[in-house]
Amino acid sequence: MTSHATNAQPTTRSNSSSYVSPTPKINLSLVVPLYKEQDNIHPLFTRIQNALGPTQFNWEVICVDDGSPDATLSELHSANKQFGEHFRIVELQRNFGQTAAMQAGIDVARGDIIVTMDGDLQNDPADIPRMVSELQERNLDMLQGWRKARKDNWLLRKLPSKIANKLIAKITGVKLKDYGCSLKVYRAGVIKQIRLFGEMHRFIPAWVASVTKPSRIGETQVTHHSRQFGESKYGLSRTFRVLLDLLSVSFFIKFAARPGHFFGYVGLTLLTIGGLIMSYLAGLKFILGEDIGGRPMFFIGILFLIAALQMLTTGVLAEIMSRVLFQSTNTKGYSIRNSVVVPADACWSAPSHSQLDTSTNSSNEVKTGTC
Repeated sequence: MTSHATNAQPTTRSNSSSYVSPTPKINLSLVVPLYKEQDNIHPLFTRIQNALGPTQFNWEVICVDDGSPDATLSELHSANKQFGEHFRIVELQRNFGQTAAMQAGIDVARGDIIVTMDGDLQNDPADIPRMVSELQERNLDMLQGWRKARKDNWLLRKLPSKIANKLIAKITGVKLKDYGCSLKVYRAGVIKQIRLFGEMHRFIPAWVASVTKPSRIGETQVTHHSRQFGESKYGLSRTFRVLLDLLSVSFFIKFAARPGHFFGYVGLTLLTIGGLIMSYLAGLKFILGEDIGGRPMFFIGILFLIAALQMLTTGVLAEIMSRVLFQSTNTKGYSIRNSVVVPADACWSAPSHSQLDTSTNSSNEVKTGTC
């Protein structure tokens, strides 16, 4: 890991001299998932070194090889020997996907600021120092890159991304212009509260919004380059996968701690419709004397009632499973940013003299606390 001189800035000033307090050193971890990027390794390491070397960060790079079948891993080891041990290598046993590779890097990251980016040379590491400064100046928990001048194929990359971005923003309520940009900066204490599965890396801003305020998620323009080596791993099929994943994200964000509400809403709606249908048919049968046994509406009403019963039962079971999950994994339904640490032997507040029974306490002593 590289080390550099510490920044200093004046904090208080007296009449005779100014007191200078050192700025806390930033420990930064850069996570780069890689899959079949053998030709990009050495240029990538060079760009990262040139971008972060002159900074005053303590920094490390975590390169996660996602089971690449080509020479990506051997190129990583070669570059590691050339550039230094602060370029760390994590080798996955097989190809698990970008989300899993990103989570693996985040899990081993040691910095209090974590940055993620792609290893295809389309993200520019030169944007990282500015983004870290902007994260702190704007007091954000996450800063998302925005590829405003994107250098990609319009049909295969830009169009699917535009569709996905609008859908994600509409459903999750987190208004960003570019969810798909992998260049993101996080506070470690926030991103490490989130577990990424499947292909959920596209929805990281939405997941972050589940543990922090949406107002603490920002966006900034970043440089985007055309791909020079290798080939893209994405296409039009990504849009359909996004649709499926979006349903899961929306459910977990809104109902992870109260799944019974979701199934209850659906069940009560079906129960109401089914009840109205059966009430109408009962009126025809018992008041007007009409035959309802062969009416399609009769079977539709029964279907709605059965479906309502299933949904309500599923809601109860989901609530039980949710509570088992929270208790067995010690998962909490909240997230704390800061807390005042109180010593275990701290005093307790006690009733004042005016609150005590004067018939039993005739002294003038005021009791303010007990230890």
